[in-house]
Amino acid sequence: DLADALPKNYGAVGGGILRELIKLLAPVEIAGDAFGKVYEYFMGSFALQEMQKGGEYYTPSSIVRLIVEIIEPYRGRILDPACGSGGMFVHSADFVRAHQDAPEKELSIYGIEKVSETLRLAKMNLAVHGLGGTIMDANAYYDEPFADLGGVVGKFDFVMANPPFNVTGVDKEKESVAKRPDRFPFGLPRPDNGNYLWIELFWSALNETGRGGFVMANSASDARGSEAEIRQKLIETGGVDVVVSVGPNFFYTVTLPCTLWFLDKGKRGGERADQVLFIDARHTFHQIDRAHRDFTDAQVEFLANIVRLWRGEEVEANWGSHDLLAANGLVDGYTDVAGLCKAATRTEIAAQGWSLNPGRYVGAKAGEAEDVDFAERLEELQEEFERLTTEARVLEAQIDANLATILVAAE
Repeated sequence: DLADALPKNYGAVGGGILRELIKLLAPVEIAGDAFGKVYEYFMGSFALQEMQKGGEYYTPSSIVRLIVEIIEPYRGRILDPACGSGGMFVHSADFVRAHQDAPEKELSIYGIEKVSETLRLAKMNLAVHGLGGTIMDANAYYDEPFADLGGVVGKFDFVMANPPFNVTGVDKEKESVAKRPDRFPFGLPRPDNGNYLWIELFWSALNETGRGGFVMANSASDARGSEAEIRQKLIETGGVDVVVSVGPNFFYTVTLPCTLWFLDKGKRGGERADQVLFIDARHTFHQIDRAHRDFTDAQVEFLANIVRLWRGEEVEANWGSHDLLAANGLVDGYTDVAGLCKAATRTEIAAQGWSLNPGRYVGAKAGEAEDVDFAERLEELQEEFERLTTEARVLEAQIDANLATILVAAE
């Protein structure tokens, strides 16, 4: 698994140095996944130090844990088509271990990563955690690896990802995009933006009972035009499960807030098919320092337990989330809580223009004014303005071309 993963100069460290290091560490009792934890610590520290210069490969641990706790990958085949350093796989294995099972027996790991240096990080991450998997050097937009599975479409029990936001320049004329309705079942978005291509790829990779969880730009929740049409079709399948809004400063490379989307194809046709659970977690966080936030273990468990209550599952009580549940009146079962969570019907979502923005449904806590972060909202509006401007230019060019055709025909 480590073939071609280690740097070319890894052998430059002399044998004498390694022997002395082994002697130094020999008295230390190392049990369990200690090496994996050390590796994860260094990756997180490196991403924090690199900030805008790098760290795109790294999704903060608490975000990954929340995704894993909500999709509950007890066993099956997992895909991350933008796998970065492989954190989704590692935390999925941790989830399985926490439920008294062996991840190497229960999980089959598949990843796609187009940056070779990052792919090596993922392979090393799996190795130091005692995990095996198939990580392919490929571009998920165009390539469909894993010949042993017969491709990607419909092959996975779980899909998890933190894809790059607002990617431009994707060639939608390529045959693997333009002529693959099985990969993009709701149609291709017109804007030069990859967000909805990712969303459709995640959906199409799931099998008939599969669950997916991924990070997405806030703007995708309210995107208009052809993207709104795709979003409507997706919601109408009944497979959109949960949407969680996350506040700013969770990521090391961007300060903007984000949204977590969760899909569940097994939910279609069930009693919750007509509903989507919205959770506003913007005010749930732990302040690491002035510029960075994360979720505590109790907060991750609390948010995941809201989902479990809505699904009719038993809550977990390993990290002290009971007080948070009690403070929000969620001890005896699920109920909508103003400012925190709302199970919206498809009729309510249609009335909001098929928006998947939790703020449109959850509202504010009783007795509190609607909380609006104006700086955050301004950045979101600027992003949306740039997207609409790009789409307008495309439409203008199409109109000019059509007009020229009409004038030529009229001569």
